[in-house]
Amino acid sequence: MVFSSESFLFLFLPVFLLVYYATPERMKSYAILAGSYVFYAWWRVDFLGLLFLTTAFAYVIGQKISQHRGTAKGRSYLTIGVIGCLGVLGVFKYLNFFIDSFAVLLGTDAAGLGIHWRLILPIGISFYVFQALSYLIDVYRGDAKADAPFIDFAAFIALFPQLIAGPILRYKDLEDQFRKRTHSVEMFCDGFARFIIGLAKKVILADAVAPLADLAFATENPGMALAWAGAIAYMLQLYFDFSGYSDMAIGLGKMMGFNFLENFRFPYISKSITEFWRRWHISLSNWLRDYLYISLGGNRKGPGRTYFNLMAVMVLGGLWHGANWTFVLWGFWHGGLLAAERYLGWDRNAARYWFALPMTLTFVLIGWVMFRAAYVGEAFEIYGGMIGLNGLLGDPAVWMQMTRESVALMMLAILVVFAEPHAWNAVASLRSQDGQINPDGTMSASATGQAVLTTAVLVIGTITILKLAEQSFSPFLYFQF
Repeated sequence: MVFSSESFLFLFLPVFLLVYYATPERMKSYAILAGSYVFYAWWRVDFLGLLFLTTAFAYVIGQKISQHRGTAKGRSYLTIGVIGCLGVLGVFKYLNFFIDSFAVLLGTDAAGLGIHWRLILPIGISFYVFQALSYLIDVYRGDAKADAPFIDFAAFIALFPQLIAGPILRYKDLEDQFRKRTHSVEMFCDGFARFIIGLAKKVILADAVAPLADLAFATENPGMALAWAGAIAYMLQLYFDFSGYSDMAIGLGKMMGFNFLENFRFPYISKSITEFWRRWHISLSNWLRDYLYISLGGNRKGPGRTYFNLMAVMVLGGLWHGANWTFVLWGFWHGGLLAAERYLGWDRNAARYWFALPMTLTFVLIGWVMFRAAYVGEAFEIYGGMIGLNGLLGDPAVWMQMTRESVALMMLAILVVFAEPHAWNAVASLRSQDGQINPDGTMSASATGQAVLTTAVLVIGTITILKLAEQSFSPFLYFQF
């Protein structure tokens, strides 16, 4: 089940919210867990067992770490927990990759080795395993308590708004909210508006530019114009698809009384790759920084080790996205750029130069081509087209497959990318002028401002639903990770 499907919008979500708000306060974690397991089982019931076992394993090991924190035994339990969680990820996400790579070394394929089966990648496994890992490490460090009831911890791991495509939450950020959180009409409406905005990003923008990206990557030896158009279309599709999902997750969280951290902060206005990673997939960037980069020594062991750590973190971050050499190369690309910026001091001085923004976007675009490609050779076909190896326009028959709607909406998507920061500033300004702070921390606009915002959300929501009714099923891109 995906957030943009009719079954979620018109069946699951209304029923869940009715049950959730009818459930007494002390029992709400049961409602969350039951709803989240139904949500997950809608895809496949059998992998629900893996989710439950991973949760139970992390909970029990967390208890042991807490009981022996600061001792060799506590460290041993942490090691067992980390190996166990990474083992789950390694088997279900990377075993096929390792078998295929080993077979290639021997000049054959998996069938040639006598292996005729393939493991199915459980949806959301990268996200819930990372959440379990961060819990164990935080308990070991003393940053999180291991005194929560199992039902609260299981509800945290399975929390359906973020279960299958993030953002990657940390228990230490939500443990107080599981103990006590505020539910109010203002917060619910705030969350509903955020959900509608995220849905519009996905349905109106991401899905509209997707055919152009698909056309470019499916065309053998594309011309320069198509290669650039397809790469830019994918750059926009990925942003509006993933940030739209994150908006919906944050909105759903608010509708349930939770405050999740932001996952995107206008990444395509970045003037360096360093700034880009402070704005793109923030929950993953923070996770890699806090649990991997710092554990490797961060920048405390000299410049050479710092560059190595940056490279290692980005390569592993690339591999986290999928078992494919394209993700490894994408990680090397970003790790190399981060190290180069640090060596040159560009990360501190980029804002002074007018060309910093287009240069950063070009670097990001080059990386997204490798990220999108099904295999390394496909990426180099697009690169070849971008530098003109296949002529300016390529095959005219390919251009006939492009629709005016895709091109027009790609222009609109580019406009939204650069207008979005100003739009959010305008919303904040409307709320701050004669607005009031509610008991739950949300801010309401004045009556006039609230009417403007409500009308805008209703218009956007109506257009989105009409668009949704006429298009076919389109899963979120980050489901594959």
